[in-house]
Amino acid sequence: MDEIITLDYGSGGKKTSRLIEKQIVPRFANEALKSLGDGAVIPGGEELAFSTDSFVVDPLFFPGGNIGKLAVCGTVNDVAMCGAVPMYLSCSLIIEEGLPLETLERVLDAMGKAAADAGVQIVTGDTKVVERGRGDKLYINTSGIGRMKHRLPGLTAVKLGDAVLVSGAVGDHGTAVMLARSGMMQGDIRSDCAALNRLTEAMLSHCGSIRILRDPTRGGLATTLNEFAEGQPFGIELDEQAIPVHDAVRAACGMLGLEPLYCANEGKLVCLCAPEDAEGLLAVMRALPEGAEAAVIGRVTQEAAGKVVMRTGLGGRRILQKLAGAQLPRIC
Repeated sequence: MDEIITLDYGSGGKKTSRLIEKQIVPRFANEALKSLGDGAVIPGGEELAFSTDSFVVDPLFFPGGNIGKLAVCGTVNDVAMCGAVPMYLSCSLIIEEGLPLETLERVLDAMGKAAADAGVQIVTGDTKVVERGRGDKLYINTSGIGRMKHRLPGLTAVKLGDAVLVSGAVGDHGTAVMLARSGMMQGDIRSDCAALNRLTEAMLSHCGSIRILRDPTRGGLATTLNEFAEGQPFGIELDEQAIPVHDAVRAACGMLGLEPLYCANEGKLVCLCAPEDAEGLLAVMRALPEGAEAAVIGRVTQEAAGKVVMRTGLGGRRILQKLAGAQLPRIC
């Protein structure tokens, strides 16, 4: 470990994992924390899923969304990935002195609309104001609680041959934010920021062989799949030509020196399921706007255990590792 925290530790990649595994988890070790998923399942008379997240995006407003919509959708999605029905959110605001009231009103309006659209209520929160120059405009923390409805078995249930599905084109959010930050032309590139609880409910109600769900946010699709494979007796093989990436995103990433597979997503999910159920599940996903571009992009294999390998369009293979460093800081 370094002696100081650098931006790399917030990238969602290797250093983020190291910080969590070496510094945070050992100090808070308990059963609910073991899975290190998007949220924790809390046992009791009625099982609940619980998640929390903080949002520090720059700029606050970007094509397709803003920090308020992002905060609601991000936490709704984390609860939904547990197999739960999201119900209630908290909202904590850290506001920098000097933020225009009109900006705050726009953000709060976006949060209210996003919550109503997702069918959740914001029921508690907190507000702090820090001195000018100490907060970079606005930070938001949201926590979410949902009622468990579908119990997902997780990585221990993964079998060789299982299909890897993604709900749509990857890299939109990270690319849109980067372009907005730089002031460059955005064209048709918009963040995919969206609540996915309606999509997860349809998928889980239709298919009983889903092993795990995850929304590939920081670190992108490649890092999320590495988190699945890391330390496991199986590997994941991807088909490069099957992974949906919008042409405008691919072109912008090429210009900016970015890799779409490592760019954050805020309205996509990745799923592992039994191969015989993949096509039926794909049809269910494509029937909803949130999954209209869903695709089967790979499979679980015995080769390259613990790694993610991609078959390229030229017929070669390359290993996809976790994101190293901060490809795009301050994106979610």
